[in-house]
Amino acid sequence: QVHLVESGGGSVQAGGSLRLSCAASGYTYYSSYCMGWFRQAPGKTREGVAFIDSDGDTFYADSVKGRFTISEDNAENTLYLQMNSLMPEDTATYYCAAEMEGTIETVDLVPLDFSYWGQGTQVTVSS
Repeated sequence: QVHLVESGGGSVQAGGSLRLSCAASGYTYYSSYCMGWFRQAPGKTREGVAFIDSDGDTFYADSVKGRFTISEDNAENTLYLQMNSLMPEDTATYYCAAEMEGTIETVDLVPLDFSYWGQGTQVTVSS
């Protein structure tokens, strides 16, 4: 069982930055994995934001390319999302998600394909 805990959300003005963290625990070795960040704004569907896998490959939604950076610290079992140049439309609850035994090549980057989820952290960007 994989346990994910997010932190780092908050309120910031447009143009500002935040870094989200996702601490992972409770799992043994997996030969491959895909982890990422989704977000969900009120009244909208949950959407994929950024992903990273065990091969080191990354994928970003067009809406965040050039502004967000996903990274991981394997020694600390922590996933990060550095968010720069934040805009009001980035306001949402951000969720960390993981799918084991898969990569960006093999996992459809949609919520249904991820087995493990954090509780979410709120990001609010004011104009």
